[in-house]
Amino acid sequence: MGKVVLVTGVARQLGGRFVRRIQRDPEVDRVVAVDAIAPQHHLGGADFVRADIRQPTIARLLAEHSVDTVVHMDVTGTPLGSGSRASVKENNVIGTMQLLGACQKSPTVTRLVVKSSTNVYGSAPRDPAVFTETTPPKSLPSGGFAKDTVEVEGYVRGFARRRPDVAVCVLRFANILGPSADTPLAAYFSLPVLPTVFGYDPRLQFVHEDDVIEVLRIASHEPARGTLNSGTFNITGDGVLLLSQCARRLGRPTVPLLMPAISWVGSALRTLGMTDFSPEQLRLLTHGRVVATNQMRETLGYRPKFTTAETFADFARNRGPGLLPPEVLAGAVDRIAALPALGGGHPPTQSAN
Repeated sequence: MGKVVLVTGVARQLGGRFVRRIQRDPEVDRVVAVDAIAPQHHLGGADFVRADIRQPTIARLLAEHSVDTVVHMDVTGTPLGSGSRASVKENNVIGTMQLLGACQKSPTVTRLVVKSSTNVYGSAPRDPAVFTETTPPKSLPSGGFAKDTVEVEGYVRGFARRRPDVAVCVLRFANILGPSADTPLAAYFSLPVLPTVFGYDPRLQFVHEDDVIEVLRIASHEPARGTLNSGTFNITGDGVLLLSQCARRLGRPTVPLLMPAISWVGSALRTLGMTDFSPEQLRLLTHGRVVATNQMRETLGYRPKFTTAETFADFARNRGPGLLPPEVLAGAVDRIAALPALGGGHPPTQSAN
């Protein structure tokens, strides 16, 4: 008998892609795809079960299908359909608690993979230049998706202590981008003009959807020789991009605003439903965040196919042109930066006479 894998959060594009990919692995016999909402995309030969992980029925599913591997992808920052922020939080936290309770009682579950986020580190002015998996945040996130992920990881650590026989892998993904990315940051980069925080140019990292799918797949299986598929891992592409570089590569002009003004703009954009310009995203666009990936490479044994720059380039290609061609915008920014009044170029030579 091959592996029986249960995947949560399959109504989202990323969850659907993972379900279709994991089915092709010869070690996998069956895939049980679970979500409270019926997906709009196909799931291949997976068994779709419409179920809410916040309800006790998830324990019955684990028993009925003799599930041995659980991949929990239903920890997200954006609602599906007409959902609210409150429903997202409830699904993230209460849903994870219910799922872990079911896994704890299951005699067949031997592996748990949890999709988490580098949001657990927060974004603060005195952050270290680079976060490792063991670096504590300077200040714990006070709300939003970042706080959800902190709570989720806390429950996962408790589960790991109670069930030491289960291999637990927590994958902290950086900002996920790609052709079908549906995240608050993807929505922000899709705005015609990008509001930024005056005086700040944060460092950002991105991980490509393809790499997300592949690292989830690797973590779902027994480890290869010399690797260990349990523990906590930062997952992102090599390198960093400044927010200003992202804007230039998109061909989108920026509007630097003072903090009170950008907070007001963020509230307006949320009200209009254009993007979830949440306080945590505002902090990211102020202070940025960079994580180390040594453990991903050395322990998990994975090397991303896309760098941060390549991930952003693929995202940009699929978002269409901005208001200005990138090369024109870049040239204009460079010319402005070279003006003597802004400290660029060279002052004219004074005549000796």
